[in-house]
Amino acid sequence: MKTNLLLLLALACLLAGPHAQAQRQQQLFNSGWKFHRGDAPGAEKPTADDRAWRALTLPHDWSIEEPFSEQWASATGYLPGGVGWYRKAFVVPAGYRGKQVFIYFDGVYKNSEVWLNGHFLGKRPSGFASFQYELTPYLSAKGPNVLAVKADHREVADSRWYTGSGIYRNVYLLATAPVHVQQWGVGFTTPQVSARAATGQVAVALTNGAATAAAVTVAGALLDAKGQVVATAQQVVQLKAKANGAARLTLLLKNPALWSAAQPNLYRLRVRLAVAGQPVDEVTEEVGVRSIRFDANQGFFLNEQPTKLRGVCIHDDAGALGVAVPPEVWERRLRALKAVGCNALRMSHNPHADYLYRLCDELGFLVMDEAFDEWERGKNKWVAGWNVGTPSQAGAHEYFKEWGDRDLRDMVLRNRNRPSIIMWSIGNEIDYPNDPYTHEVLNTGRNPQIYGKGYLPGHPPAAEMGPLAKRLVAVVKQADGSRPVTAALAGVVMSNLTDYPAALDLVGYNYQEFRYPADHKEYPQRIIYGSENGMAPAAWAAVDSNAYVSAQYLWTGIDYLGEAGKWPQRANGAGLLDLAGFPKPEYYFRQSLWTSAPMLYLAAAEAPAAGAPAGRRPRGTATWNWPAASQVRVTAYTTNEATELLLNGQSLGRQTGPLPTWTVPFAAGELRARGYRNNQVVSEVVLKTAGAPTALQLKADRTSLSASALGLAQIEVQVVDQAGNPVPDAAPEITVALTGPARLLGIESGDLASHEPYAAPRHRAHRGRLLLYVQATGAGAVGVALAAPGLAGQAVALRAE
Repeated sequence: MKTNLLLLLALACLLAGPHAQAQRQQQLFNSGWKFHRGDAPGAEKPTADDRAWRALTLPHDWSIEEPFSEQWASATGYLPGGVGWYRKAFVVPAGYRGKQVFIYFDGVYKNSEVWLNGHFLGKRPSGFASFQYELTPYLSAKGPNVLAVKADHREVADSRWYTGSGIYRNVYLLATAPVHVQQWGVGFTTPQVSARAATGQVAVALTNGAATAAAVTVAGALLDAKGQVVATAQQVVQLKAKANGAARLTLLLKNPALWSAAQPNLYRLRVRLAVAGQPVDEVTEEVGVRSIRFDANQGFFLNEQPTKLRGVCIHDDAGALGVAVPPEVWERRLRALKAVGCNALRMSHNPHADYLYRLCDELGFLVMDEAFDEWERGKNKWVAGWNVGTPSQAGAHEYFKEWGDRDLRDMVLRNRNRPSIIMWSIGNEIDYPNDPYTHEVLNTGRNPQIYGKGYLPGHPPAAEMGPLAKRLVAVVKQADGSRPVTAALAGVVMSNLTDYPAALDLVGYNYQEFRYPADHKEYPQRIIYGSENGMAPAAWAAVDSNAYVSAQYLWTGIDYLGEAGKWPQRANGAGLLDLAGFPKPEYYFRQSLWTSAPMLYLAAAEAPAAGAPAGRRPRGTATWNWPAASQVRVTAYTTNEATELLLNGQSLGRQTGPLPTWTVPFAAGELRARGYRNNQVVSEVVLKTAGAPTALQLKADRTSLSASALGLAQIEVQVVDQAGNPVPDAAPEITVALTGPARLLGIESGDLASHEPYAAPRHRAHRGRLLLYVQATGAGAVGVALAAPGLAGQAVALRAE
């Protein structure tokens, strides 16, 4: 009894001890870098002269700073790649001395090579992988130390979308005691979950870098939102000198606060190591308690609740910012997607920035994390425009044989504790017909996605994919067996004749909703869902009306750079949101399908000629500015039972259903719509004919910025007339002037064909709007003043603290 009491007291002391006792230290390592655009032979040497190099703070994407040019590739947004060098001189922090020191890169595009004090640390070909090197053997305790990084992106057309170039994600400096938790060494799963109790399994990978053996006490604790410890466990592990080891802890939790899309409750998992009673390491992870389950007949269940995945696909970039995107930008975008009814994201087609997964955990998105767009064979990357001319074959397949397994395993280990992630995807459209794989079946049947005509015997056989898929699935399962493995298939008719689908837990169908019924019947054990889908209502009906189809992932949630049409188009416009994050009419149409609360949006377009075929869905914009004598088709996107339309106070009739439509002779003035439920007005929207532009209106998403975290304000600019009505076709050139400790990070209009320099202090509005990104560089008052010819100027005051 006494022994047990002493053990409990020892555990309590270890769990409750002050954080300062822990030996692990980590800091953001983004400031104080120098950059050189172009190759610089010898720049890895600590004595290299970098005095003329540009000083900057990471993250940094050099491609987005360059001018657009038709000489580059449409696939990657008509922006260049090339070579870039980064250097940073630093002194080892006093608290780091005597420890093992590491440098962690969340992402460098691409072919990064890293040196410390002239010593080569390693190379990572993938531009999307996160990686870490130990610095300890080459560090000078007194300093200075020089870290050098080379990024080689000379293969410009190496992707089907914009990737950016350089150290475009965060960098961290880390120090640990010799006995510590390995990189991504804590894994958390919840194999048993109910409303009354949950079991948490914690796997801890340990390493002992010391020359002597150690008995290591591994103590785990789960803390709730109030910081209270709600479950504990511990284990003693005997570690030999210079050896690795592992611990497994079981945490029993009563009445858990379950994580879900509607209520994304989070816990903190704290793992502490002690040797001889002294704390030596501590790792803290945000985790969630939830259960997931897919069923071939009933779809997806979250915490045993049937759940339809209303998803969108996203890429990394944010228009003007390239791929060096501050967290605030993604938070604004994700909140907009949440409001449209979206509850799921597909990380297309690579691992994304570390903070984006944290936001998904916190905001409640269900995530498909995806590793690759190609395996051992290359795909077409269009240079002169989508499906135009001769494509490039450069890309990630060039280093897949050597690095593919490791890149996949690292993605899973890095993200496995995220409750938001519900499936791992090993590939996107690997089976795109004839790009590159082929099969005789392509001479028959319906093939909505196909390159070339029918079977192309000179291309690799589709049978190659099955063995590769089995290998990759095994890699994932070894790293994390708690989630299913999937892939997004483009050539299902072809893949069905291979071992590829059978290797997967879930089989994603891209744009092939018509195959759902027949394949569900032919392969009754196959779990089918829409991994990439178009915007047509029928594509959603295929999910909504079939219990066995759990998901739709729209292509795409947000417009993105690259995969562009012919010059001068620089970006793809398939999104619900444009490049600036402004909702497009499609956004509100989707909201009418995916939400149930009262909503109403008016989309007006020129009425089609008599007998013209109907489009796949209504088109239009929220504007009431049309030529005199125009016939205008007005459609209401709504969730209401009935909608009434009024023009200048005169009712044009009330209609029922989700897409009521009127053909209206244009008359300047006011177009008003009222939405009814139970014969009561529950929503109302008004469009007014705008006059000439007279002023600018500004709306900042925040006026208080964090100086230490380089906080970002996103300022929406709207051109208005004298009455304050938005002017939908206004395109004045707007000039921005800043005062105080801030910089203009970029300006985005959302215009897919704009080639204006992003960081220039002036930009032309598009459809009457602009978005400004203003970032704090220090503490103090910040002024943002805007001016445009013939318009009343406007200003907004910010404060960085």
